[in-house]
Amino acid sequence: MVDSNTLRIIREVINDFFEKMTITVDSEILLKEDQTVSIQLKTEEPQILIGEKGQTLADIQHLLKAMLKRKIAEPFFIDLDINNYRKKKVEYLRDLARSTADEVVFEKQEKALPSMPAYERRIIHMELAERSDISTASEGEEPERRIVIKPVI
Repeated sequence: MVDSNTLRIIREVINDFFEKMTITVDSEILLKEDQTVSIQLKTEEPQILIGEKGQTLADIQHLLKAMLKRKIAEPFFIDLDINNYRKKKVEYLRDLARSTADEVVFEKQEKALPSMPAYERRIIHMELAERSDISTASEGEEPERRIVIKPVI
């Protein structure tokens, strides 16, 4: 179970990590459900930390998780976001999913979305899971794997 001592360790590792990178960040660390620790960072230079299509952000999250696992024995997950990049990306993906599904139903023709990483495809699948008028499937091979939305006839 993630406790206040664990959160203190996480805060120290985060602050030390970005201090060594000589990047000034303001951090907010919150415990969410399912042992997930939300790390919200604010910085003047988010592009450096986010990278192309969020790849650097994903790499930093992976690196921080590896560093933290050496200091924390209990299981936990981290959800790193910088200047609300991921939050905005999730909102965009959900809007894209709904609008594309509506087009598929209206035109009665399948549509393929652009290729995207697995965690983004999962957001699309989850957003459309309750709809009975369309179906979704991931097709292709990484890194060109994409979601195809099909009308249910």
